[in-house]
Amino acid sequence: MKTLEHYEQYRELIEKGGYARKQILCKSRFISWSHTSRFEIGYKLVKARAGGAFLDYGFGDGTFLALVCNLFERAVGADPEMQQVADCAARFAKIPNLSFYSVDGIAGEEHTGRYDVVVCMEVLEHCLPDVADKVLSDLKRLVNPNGTVLISVPVEIGPTLVAKQLLRRAAAWRNLGDYKHFERYPWRDFLKMVVANDQTSIDRPVHFQDNSLRSNPHYTHTGFNWRALKLVVERRFKIDQVQFSPAGWSRGYASSQVWFVCKRLET
Repeated sequence: MKTLEHYEQYRELIEKGGYARKQILCKSRFISWSHTSRFEIGYKLVKARAGGAFLDYGFGDGTFLALVCNLFERAVGADPEMQQVADCAARFAKIPNLSFYSVDGIAGEEHTGRYDVVVCMEVLEHCLPDVADKVLSDLKRLVNPNGTVLISVPVEIGPTLVAKQLLRRAAAWRNLGDYKHFERYPWRDFLKMVVANDQTSIDRPVHFQDNSLRSNPHYTHTGFNWRALKLVVERRFKIDQVQFSPAGWSRGYASSQVWFVCKRLET
């Protein structure tokens, strides 16, 4: 991360974020390297499209926004979690061109078609189908007709799945972050996802932010298939480019994340 232009400028603020502590600052060098590579490729894709207005849809702890906000006249984050919105608004309050909204807060006409670059990083893998449909509709609505949508999701199939499960188990043994809660696959489902194609699916367990209230139903990474998602994305966007990180040369067979570089379809 130190190789990125604005990391040192906002380092103290970034490193207070929950995801930053779990991922890029993880004591596991491999986990840290994997997530750092994701931010680095995201930064390069965004920098090539610098200027105008930028939106991070599902910004998490605001790390990526802080890294790229100086590349744009205006940088906006939208997230469904009000606690994240409040935390980031307070933590990054001194950055003048950076603002934070709830997802509902960007539903108005003043945001429609407003953004030159829209990023949705590590969000769609957690969404139930109806929510994923809404997110993709929002991304298409929010980007301007000539703008770019960048979507990043994890690779959880093929050899990468085997490596990730081993690394998660090792991180759990070391009591790193919340990896002790990582999900185990039934063997039959695990083998199915290792050889998955774009039509492969398994039953994905649904989790809730509050089990007693059954609030915020969502998926973990278990059973997520990026190849199947690509088909869904292509219903609304033209995918100009697919990139992987790290080890982009492997076309996803040795990578932990995939990026779709998209233009919206006018249909």
